[in-house]
Amino acid sequence: MACWVKFWGVRGSIPCPSPSHVVYGGNTSCVEVHFDGRHIILDAGTGLRGLGASLNERGVNSATLLMTHTHWDHIIGFPFFAPAYRPTFSLDVLAGHVAENGGIRRPFLSQMSDPMFPVPLDALMATISFKDFRPKDPLVIEDAVTVHTAPLKHPNGAVGYRLDYEGMSVCYVTDTEHTPGRLDPDVLELIAGTDLFIYDTSYTEEEFPARVGWGHSTWEEGVRLCEASGAKRLVLFHHDPDHDDTIMERIEDQVRGVLPSALVARDGMEVTLRL
Repeated sequence: MACWVKFWGVRGSIPCPSPSHVVYGGNTSCVEVHFDGRHIILDAGTGLRGLGASLNERGVNSATLLMTHTHWDHIIGFPFFAPAYRPTFSLDVLAGHVAENGGIRRPFLSQMSDPMFPVPLDALMATISFKDFRPKDPLVIEDAVTVHTAPLKHPNGAVGYRLDYEGMSVCYVTDTEHTPGRLDPDVLELIAGTDLFIYDTSYTEEEFPARVGWGHSTWEEGVRLCEASGAKRLVLFHHDPDHDDTIMERIEDQVRGVLPSALVARDGMEVTLRL
């Protein structure tokens, strides 16, 4: 069976469905990693709605959802995740940033509570488990996928992930702010030699100084991390909603000018790891 990564939502901060965001897409963070029949979901932004419909069409009955954090743009798709309304579906939800703040079930419960949403969490018919861990705790999911984690620099906390399976690896490092002139040692350790390095590239270096403290990074920092760590391929991710297709095309040209192998994530883009 194939091993691949599919991008269902690539934007940050807020969905931006508009005629000027057609090429790269307007859904917020959601990525599917498929390892030989094992379905792993990274974040639950608005892209989760389309992924849910696809899982139902494919007859998938179980998945694992790994959450970087629980800001609105990363959880807003959960109430519209169709498999969660199916009694034959099971979902494990894991997070590493709220273990000491009520646990991961709490924000999902709040999101689907009056007056925020008309359907309560308890109305979901799937078997859903919520599990908490602490950053740097090693995990094994789907019986065969080793998961390494690292703390990220983001308001209210966030966690980066490395998924290792049968000699392949995918790293998902979004919603993190770098320190200019100093590569993050936790990120470097996490992404060392990875096949696919998905990174928060919300801003350009020209934009970054006015957004310090917002918890995001730049494509230029992504290139530096990729080159320093030996990561094989960088994927620009979590695009700023103000970056329309014209701006994104310019960024894509710029990054490929310095790192030809780099990819710019688009809604619906699929990357094959191994056939």
